Amino acid sequence: MLGDLDKDIEGRIRFSSKGFDNNFLKDYNKLKIMDLSEVHAGGAGNAPILGQYLAKIILNKNTDQFTNQDWKFIHSYLIDSCGIKANQSRLYFYIFSAGGGTGSGKASEFGLAQQYSYMNKTFDTKSERDLASHNQSFVFEPIFTSGICILPNISDQYVETSEALHINAGRLLCKYLSEEWNFSYSMDNENTSITNMIPLIRPWNAMMLISNDIMRYAEQNDKDGGMQFIDVNSMERHANQYISQQIFNILTAQAVTTDYDENYFRRAGIDIGETIRLDANDLFMSLAGPVAIAYAESVVGDSELSGESKKLFNADEQSLDIDDLFYRSIDLPHFNKQTQAIEGISILPIESNQYRVALEHYKKHDYDASVLKKLHFYKNCSSVVSIVSLPKDYKLSYMDLNKLKMHLNNLFPNTTLKRYALVIGASANLSLTTLIAKSPCLSDDFLTLFVAYIKRCFARDNYRFDDTVDKRIIEFIKADEFYVKEVDKLLLEFENPAKILDTNWYAIKPMYEKKYRELINDNKQFTSNNDIRLTLDNVKNAIYYLREIYRHRISKTNVISLNNTISISDIDIKDNNSD
Repeated sequence: MLGDLDKDIEGRIRFSSKGFDNNFLKDYNKLKIMDLSEVHAGGAGNAPILGQYLAKIILNKNTDQFTNQDWKFIHSYLIDSCGIKANQSRLYFYIFSAGGGTGSGKASEFGLAQQYSYMNKTFDTKSERDLASHNQSFVFEPIFTSGICILPNISDQYVETSEALHINAGRLLCKYLSEEWNFSYSMDNENTSITNMIPLIRPWNAMMLISNDIMRYAEQNDKDGGMQFIDVNSMERHANQYISQQIFNILTAQAVTTDYDENYFRRAGIDIGETIRLDANDLFMSLAGPVAIAYAESVVGDSELSGESKKLFNADEQSLDIDDLFYRSIDLPHFNKQTQAIEGISILPIESNQYRVALEHYKKHDYDASVLKKLHFYKNCSSVVSIVSLPKDYKLSYMDLNKLKMHLNNLFPNTTLKRYALVIGASANLSLTTLIAKSPCLSDDFLTLFVAYIKRCFARDNYRFDDTVDKRIIEFIKADEFYVKEVDKLLLEFENPAKILDTNWYAIKPMYEKKYRELINDNKQFTSNNDIRLTLDNVKNAIYYLREIYRHRISKTNVISLNNTISISDIDIKDNNSD
């Protein structure tokens, strides 16, 4: 499903596919286009609050009143029917740019609408007979939703990035952390009911972060200089492939073992207990909050595929270097000429030059993680999900599987949950995807965008242009106690959208509110544009979330006993007396 607030989305999609058959939109029945131009023919003006407001209008307008007949079915699939028997979809991915007005504003509003609909169903106390009479029985199987958020370039000596992109992305991150804090950590939601849970919803279970700097790092890391000669369209195609590959790996990890060749595990010598099926429930429990992706893949030659007559785990035939594969997955983004794919980490833990030095130390010292694991990105990670995708009949030894586990244990010392999925026969190459949960919010890029937004749209006038807010937010995160009132001295009660728009917010607001009243006649449903501004409480909740992740630790389980310890010396004495 493709959607934009701007006009002529279908024409732009058709033009972007030049070289293909002109009828591909007509022939590709599974592709649905959200033509929303009848609600708003222009974009959101690079302002997320306007994108969010327009999304509210679109979602609240009666679907029967749309001239575009497809919208009724799209709305039903995405919002109304999630979780019922008629809609078997359990995984949803929202892919959008965080720097734009439409993407960062509309995507989260659509996600919230879906979650609102789903949560309403989970608290619905109608009997099964009543539900059956409406032909909408609710199947209580958790759905897993993920935002895939493309973050803007932050520091590029060759490209001057618009500050508005940083502010827009920062608003989305601040909003999501606040919502995630309310849903997952706030102690106010212990008595769960429809009245107190619905206001605490967040748009997605997880928000995967992918830096737009991927292609820049790939070019910088291309020692042969080949990347700089690749045209822009090819670079975008490679970046899109990086994103789609992660979705593909997550989707294929849903497969049950009966989908595989029944002789595979016997031939490859893999214990079935070493793999799990990553269904929506596994993802729901394993992945929450901000998520980063580590990815690498290797070409598998014919000589490495097992046959009935081949000896299993012949060391001479095995050319897979699992150490190198894991290293490439956490490396700075780079282009793999063998596989024609972008590999590496989706968002850098720290500034690129410093990270490069830490990686060199890691590799030079035989993959000693003593330096890397001190980075908050790795040290404070609460859960990881690793998906290993293998070609059919590929021989994966226990040694390789154990090496992978060893690298994950060494690099992520404080994870409370590690999940592994083995996907067989889904791709020609061997690939490794590691999903890193929560701790990416402590990365340099994330905090930079977060603070840029707060400084620009919340800071009081005397703090807007110096580094006071930057330093104080770091202090708020690190300090043993969070003196919340200190935030009040620095920041205003509401965000000021005019700081993004650079125009009179109070002149623009009535224009959009008039559109709302005209398209939705029910006054009870009216929402003012002011009502969706982020507040100081959103900022405080986001800081609470960052403090929680910053303090994540685990400790070894100590043996506790009610028995008194028996002295060895006493035993020796008794034994001697008996002699």
